[in-house]
Amino acid sequence: MPLSSALRPLLAPAGTLRAAINTGNPILARPAGDGGAEGVSVDLARRLADQLGVPLQLCVFDAAGKSVEAVTDERADFGFFAVDPVRGAGIAFSAPYVLIEGSYLVRYDSPLQDNAEVDAPGHRLVVGRGSAYDLHLSREIRHAELLRAPTSPEVVATFLAEQADVAAGVRQQLQSDAAHHPGLRLLPGRFMVIQQALGLPRSRGAEAAQALAAFVEEAKASGFVAQALARHGIEGASVAPPAG
Repeated sequence: MPLSSALRPLLAPAGTLRAAINTGNPILARPAGDGGAEGVSVDLARRLADQLGVPLQLCVFDAAGKSVEAVTDERADFGFFAVDPVRGAGIAFSAPYVLIEGSYLVRYDSPLQDNAEVDAPGHRLVVGRGSAYDLHLSREIRHAELLRAPTSPEVVATFLAEQADVAAGVRQQLQSDAAHHPGLRLLPGRFMVIQQALGLPRSRGAEAAQALAAFVEEAKASGFVAQALARHGIEGASVAPPAG
């Protein structure tokens, strides 16, 4: 469904749609062999560029914080982010298109058995710097100490190197890392559900934000998001319900 050509100056003012892609979240994107990226968010970026009738440029970052900065500073036209009020200061979000679980990982011999036990004095909790988990836990954790890995994919390595008590992140990433490091286990359940949305600089105005939001709703309703999740073999993430 082509978008109005009147939206091109708002969504792609340079004539090319610049999409900030975060490969630190393997559910949504991962590095490609050519130095680019592939995944659900890349598929959505291509769909938006096609509907606008403009070329697509991928701006690939290895951490969520870097992607947020690129869009906030208008070095990219839009990006794919977990909705968070801190990021919302400079970014206008659509409704979510995907929901992802956040989990905790510990050693097999850890006494921790439940998510509610993590926030206690003396516990050290590792999280990816600038990630949605970092932002959420920075507000919610009252007693445990937060340690920050440079990026989300480095959380488990930092957890092991620092001999910390808990690692926090995307369930699928933690499961993958645990498979390569015997002696680790995930706590049951989840400590948060992350709402993944599209976002653009607030300076682009209400009309641009509304157009991006409408694009997301159409991508969900048409089955495109569900098909992209299936095409890339993604498990543990679900299509978000319609806005409202």
